[in-house]
Amino acid sequence: MNETIETILKHRSVRQFQDKKLTREQIETIIRCAQAASTSSFVQAYSIIGVTDQSKKQQLAQVAGNQKYVADNGHLFVFCADLHRYDIISKMENVNMEESIASTEKFMVALIDTALAAQNAAIAAESLGLGICYIGGLRNNLEKVCEILQTPKRVIPLFGLVVGYPEKINEQKPRLPLNHIYHENAYQQNEEAYITQLNEYNKTIRDYYNKRTNGKRKDSWTGQVSATFAMKKRMYMHDFIKEHHLNK
Repeated sequence: MNETIETILKHRSVRQFQDKKLTREQIETIIRCAQAASTSSFVQAYSIIGVTDQSKKQQLAQVAGNQKYVADNGHLFVFCADLHRYDIISKMENVNMEESIASTEKFMVALIDTALAAQNAAIAAESLGLGICYIGGLRNNLEKVCEILQTPKRVIPLFGLVVGYPEKINEQKPRLPLNHIYHENAYQQNEEAYITQLNEYNKTIRDYYNKRTNGKRKDSWTGQVSATFAMKKRMYMHDFIKEHHLNK
């Protein structure tokens, strides 16, 4: 055990922040840590937009489902998968890269690069004693988000990352058991064992919610997830990606 591992294992999402902005040094440190993440073939297919304009933060908060903490935080980072710069590079180098840029593989590279950079940023922020929360709700209306942030084609804002000084820190939610997540040499497909593991985790989650809410909430994890997957959400995404030339 060391400080880095302790920081990672103590993670929890923070949704209430003090009215205190991050310093320029903190912001730049977090960005540098994001840039230090691994990147496929040194492509670095992402960009980060820092949102300091309060009016824009309010608009993004509305898009994200009127989540107050999207507007009220120390700093809002928006992580974007970015294949736009490779259009520019193709002109600079006079190389036809169109088919490759629009391929599913390069789209996946951009998604993965962006996620890796964001998680580095999150861990860096938490190591500074700050709280963080990912904001996937920006994908509720990406056309509006692109308009607010003035992004060019082939740039997709994947999610926000709010960072700030915690006002309140919730208890940590128990994760799935290690023996359910980790498989050795091949994916273990014993369905009976699989269901047993999930039922055990359901009990853990029920106990967590029961304790946290004084008995007002006792739902299971599989119940939550099945309700989430049963709901058709952001079904416009396939067409949006094609329209923005991110994938054929």
